[in-house]
Order: sequence, then C-alpha cells, then structure tokens
Amino acid sequence: MGLNVPMFPLSMVVFPHQMIGLIVFEPRYRTLLDDIDLTQEFGTCLITRGSEVGGGDERTSVGTWMRVRGVQRFPDGKAFLAVEGVKCIRVDGWLPDDPYPRAEISERCCEDVMINPDLLGLAETSVRALRTLQSEVTPDEVAPVRVEMAEDPWERAWQLCAMTPMATFDQFKVLSLENPNDRLVLLNEICCERYGDYQRILAMGPPGV
Repeated sequence: MGLNVPMFPLSMVVFPHQMIGLIVFEPRYRTLLDDIDLTQEFGTCLITRGSEVGGGDERTSVGTWMRVRGVQRFPDGKAFLAVEGVKCIRVDGWLPDDPYPRAEISERCCEDVMINPDLLGLAETSVRALRTLQSEVTPDEVAPVRVEMAEDPWERAWQLCAMTPMATFDQFKVLSLENPNDRLVLLNEICCERYGDYQRILAMGPPGV
C-alpha cells in the first residue's frame, strides 16, 4: 500500500499538466479544502457510475495527483479552485468516505522511457489538424489552436492529450497507458477517427439544407 490521501473524484478525466477550475460547495469537500491547507494537494479519478455530488459513486483505479494553484473563497462558504494535474497515480484501495473520499495510492511512473520524437511530432500534427477541423463544425466549443507548447517532451505530450477533443472513455484509455509512446500512438488513432467523423458531418451540410 502507498500513501493515504484525500481524493476528489470527478466526472471528467484530468491529465498531468492540465489546468482546470473546480467549484467546491459540498460540506465534505469544504472540509477537504481545509484539511489540505498546508499541502495544497489531493488526488482525483474518474467516476464511472453515479454523480460528483452526494457520494455513493463508483470510481476508476487510475487517476491524477493534483496541486492547487489558486483559491477564491466566497462568503457563503463556497470556493473556486484553480488546480493543475501533476502526475499519474494508481488507487490501491479505497478507504471510508469520512467525511470525504480517501484512498491508498501509489505513483504510476515510467519517466525512464524516452519519448519518440517522431511519434510526438505526428501526434501534434494530428491534434492541431483535428482542432482546426473541429472549429469548422463546432466553432463555439473550440479554444484557439495556437497554444504555447512546453519544450519538455513529457509535458508537451500531456498537453496534446488535454487539447484533443475526445470522449471521456477515450481520455481514460489514454491516461491509463503507462508507456508514453503507446499513449501517443493511441492519441493519433483517436485523432484520425475523430477527423473522419468531422469530415462526414461537414459533407452532410447544415441541417435542413
């Protein structure tokens, strides 16, 4: 068994080096926020069945270690968190939700594996092409394609994962792979599949035409 840590399960996948915002309003997660005042860190994983609110949910055993980058507290007790994924974790066992979820975790790491620069370049080309095409199909849902990318290949690869428009199940499959090159291969396959989907949507033309 590894570390005993607080967990904040979500209905979304968060990748390392991805920034997200969280609204904390449930009493149990307000307590979690108070308890991590010194460390400013907690774990998250994907909820497979159930809801983020109320408990009783089912969760995956693979997740992400998170670090709080900013907190804004409101008079009614709610808080807004800016959090960033740090690294992949594995849940070795769940503890009672008392008052919030806790788990025994261990780190999933294979940083001794060299990232193939050709795979990284191919994945980046595929992701950018997919996002460009997506902007023609759903322009209101796409952030600008021109994102400042990290020089470090590990961080850059995770950035590409976060940038890719894909289903939650595919996001989880990508996160679950430990070898970064396998992850890039899968990412490219997902991009190619989604690219074909968007091409077919564009070929059909606007509804009612």
